[in-house]
Amino acid sequence: MDRTLIKIHDSYITLGQFLKLADIISSGGMAKPFLQQMEVFVNDEPENRRGKKLYNQDIISIPNIGEYQIKSSNETLP
Repeated sequence: MDRTLIKIHDSYITLGQFLKLADIISSGGMAKPFLQQMEVFVNDEPENRRGKKLYNQDIISIPNIGEYQIKSSNETLP
């Protein structure tokens, strides 16, 4: 599966902010119910906290939706 790069301008983004930025949810208020209903994996570990900090190179996988990688403009990719 191809990964979609999600570019951020800070050193981290929260999982809830990521879901909105990636157009997976339409508003920030949908993050909590989405995470309760869907399986979300951050670096292959299950995650359901909308405040979880995502950093450069982190990989987010959501079955039947997609796989994403964080790219921070504050840090360089190898």
